[in-house]
Amino acid sequence: MMAAGNEVPPTSPREPIPAITADDLAAAFPAIDHHAMQHAPAFNHKVTFNRLEAWDTDEGAGEAWEGIAWFGTDTDRLWLRSEGERVGGHTENADLEVLYGRSVSPWWDVVAGVKHDFKPGDARTWAAIGVQGMAPYRFEVSATAYLGEDGQVAANIEAEYTLRITNRLVLQPLVEVDIAAKDDPEYGIGRGISGVETGLRLRYEMNRRFAPYVGVVHERAFGDTADHRRAAGESVRDTRVVAGVRIWF
Repeated sequence: MMAAGNEVPPTSPREPIPAITADDLAAAFPAIDHHAMQHAPAFNHKVTFNRLEAWDTDEGAGEAWEGIAWFGTDTDRLWLRSEGERVGGHTENADLEVLYGRSVSPWWDVVAGVKHDFKPGDARTWAAIGVQGMAPYRFEVSATAYLGEDGQVAANIEAEYTLRITNRLVLQPLVEVDIAAKDDPEYGIGRGISGVETGLRLRYEMNRRFAPYVGVVHERAFGDTADHRRAAGESVRDTRVVAGVRIWF
């Protein structure tokens, strides 16, 4: 007799596993009709209003918008970009860009097309070329150069960062810089860095498509652009508290 604790384990399971049958294999690996499978469509689209906001000023209520839309495939897209601002019921500036975009890497697109300024001053059209995408450390960057009808050359650079505090609370800083290659006194623009806008917005995503927010925005003109504004009796800097909503569909 063997001592307790030294029993030999049984060589077969107490409940033997039944052999796999043809019916079991058919249930686990059914025949697949590839023609009946649903695939994501090659053509897609997305429309986003990053900013639909309002604020109060001495001149009256102000409103601003900034939106972007794309239509196409993963590599080739039609891009629409627009932004503008109204103060006291009058449109201060407004533009629309229509661009063809080509993906050159998983994170970057090259874009080219036209931009039309409705305001300020008389309407005018620019040729546009630039890049947009995700820079290291997850900064969303857009840099576009513009060639005007009268040989004017300008550029816009925008960078923003999405800092997710919680699953729903998101802080988004933004910096936007406008640059002009030469003086354009008719439109109150001087050569060099003409203006810088910085913003900090805190939004609450009620869902991924709808997010109200509050924030603070600071704008400042530089160089000859600041001189043009002073001559017109305008302020060269402005800080305001804004409230708005971000939506996409």
